[in-house]
Amino acid sequence: MSIDINNESGIEADEASIVALARFALGEMGIHPLAELSILLVDVGAMEQLHIQWMDEPGPTDVLSFPMDELRPARAEDDNEPTPGLLGDIVLCPEVAEKQAVAAGHSTADELAVLTTHGILHLLGYDHAEPEEHEEMFGLQNDLLKAWAETRGGAAR
Repeated sequence: MSIDINNESGIEADEASIVALARFALGEMGIHPLAELSILLVDVGAMEQLHIQWMDEPGPTDVLSFPMDELRPARAEDDNEPTPGLLGDIVLCPEVAEKQAVAAGHSTADELAVLTTHGILHLLGYDHAEPEEHEEMFGLQNDLLKAWAETRGGAAR
């Protein structure tokens, strides 16, 4: 799995941990090991600009996902093997994540893990606009984060 990360936010982040989590989540979702992902950490100004440009919404957001090859998770009922390809880009804003982490009562690193997982699920076609979709996506997100925490010897949030 090729995962490129670039921190342009001006804020220190555990990039190795973000990449390891992304690799874990994509593996758990059955994405081909030759798939490619790009993760970009940006400052508030850059995130606000992207949020306005792509979502037509004011202010910065925490995470944006830009899918490329529409790769989908492998599912037991599928006969097809996953294919390699360019998964897409995830853009994270550590400053927004830090504020959300304080409000949620956990670390910024934990919040970035939540946002990375959330971004990956969006790249894989999951959404949360409808109640059923919300339940499926956030349930899967929680399951992935719990499994990730267990592999690292920690407790899930």
